[in-house]
Amino acid sequence: MYTAHPDRYAEMPYRRTGRSGLKLPALSLGLWHNFGPDRPVETQRAILRRAFDLGVTHFDLANNYGPPPGSAEFALGEALRADFGPYRDELVISTKAGYLMWPGPYGEWGSRKYLLSSLDQSLSRMGLEYVDIFYSHRPDPETPLEETMGALHTAVQQGKALYVGVSNYSPEQTREAARILAELGTPLLIHQPRYSMLDRRPETSGLLDALDELEVGSIAYSPLEQGLLTGRYLNGIPEDSRAASDSPFLNSDALTEELVGKLRTLNEIAGSRGQSLAQLALAWVLRQGRVTSALVGASSPRQLEDSVAAIGNLDFDADELARIDKVVKG
Repeated sequence: MYTAHPDRYAEMPYRRTGRSGLKLPALSLGLWHNFGPDRPVETQRAILRRAFDLGVTHFDLANNYGPPPGSAEFALGEALRADFGPYRDELVISTKAGYLMWPGPYGEWGSRKYLLSSLDQSLSRMGLEYVDIFYSHRPDPETPLEETMGALHTAVQQGKALYVGVSNYSPEQTREAARILAELGTPLLIHQPRYSMLDRRPETSGLLDALDELEVGSIAYSPLEQGLLTGRYLNGIPEDSRAASDSPFLNSDALTEELVGKLRTLNEIAGSRGQSLAQLALAWVLRQGRVTSALVGASSPRQLEDSVAAIGNLDFDADELARIDKVVKG
C-alpha cells in the first residue's frame, strides 16, 4: 500500500491560477506519451507516486493520450484505485477533448455532442465523478464558439468539472471565449499553449499579454521542445530517441548543425547556473511568474526528479536572459 511522503509540500512552489482560488504546482506531470500499454505498469505507477511525493499535485491528460487514445486515462484510473484513493482531494486532474477520438462526424472538434460525450467517456476510463479542469483542446473553425464554451459551462453545471480551460487558442479566440464564459457564469480558468525557449509564440502573438489582461492562468506544454531542450541531442541523435524514430512531433531533419550548436551553448549557460539544460529550459518558462505551471513528461522517476530539481533556481539576472536571447534569436 502506497503512503505519500509526509513532506511532499515542503519544496514545491504553488502558484495561483489567474484570479481563481486554485493553485497549481510550478511543475505539473503530463501523461501524454509514456502511459500506454507499451510501458510497464509498475514504471507508470512509480512515476506517478514519485511525482506526488515531490509535490506535483497536478496530472494533465487528454482523451486521446496514450498511445493508443484513451490508454493514459485508463492507466491513471488504475493508479488512482491502487495508490491515490485517499489522496483524491489533494490532486488536480485535468483532461481535454478536441482532437480525433472516434470515427464519424461526432468524434472530434468542438461540438456540444462531442465534448460532453468525450467527458463522460474520460470519467468512465478514470473511474472519476469529476475532473478538476476540462479543456477545449483546440478551436473548431466550423462550430460557433458559443456552442463550445456552452458545453464547457454545462460540464461545470453538471458537476463533472470544477473549472474549464482552453488550449491552442489564439489571443483573439481566448478573449472571446473568456467573454462568453463570463456571461454564462463560468470563468475561464486557464490556457494551455505550447511555449519554450525555442517556441516563443505566446510572447510574440500577444497571448501572454491577453492572459495577463484577462487574469487567466497559463500552463505551458512542450517546454522542453519535444526533448530538444535536454541533453539528449548535444552529441548526435541517440538510436532510442524520438528524433531517431522520425516521430511526427520531432524528426532527424530538425537536428541541424546550427540548432545543435545553439543547444550546446545553452547547455553551457545552464552549467554556469548549476543546472542541466532541461532545468534551465523549465526555469526560463517559469521566470517572472507569467506562466502558472510548466508541463513535463517522464519516462522514469529519475527523469522526473531531474525536471523537478529546476525549482531550485527559477531566478535569472538580466545578463543571463540576454545571453539566452542572443543564442536563440541569433
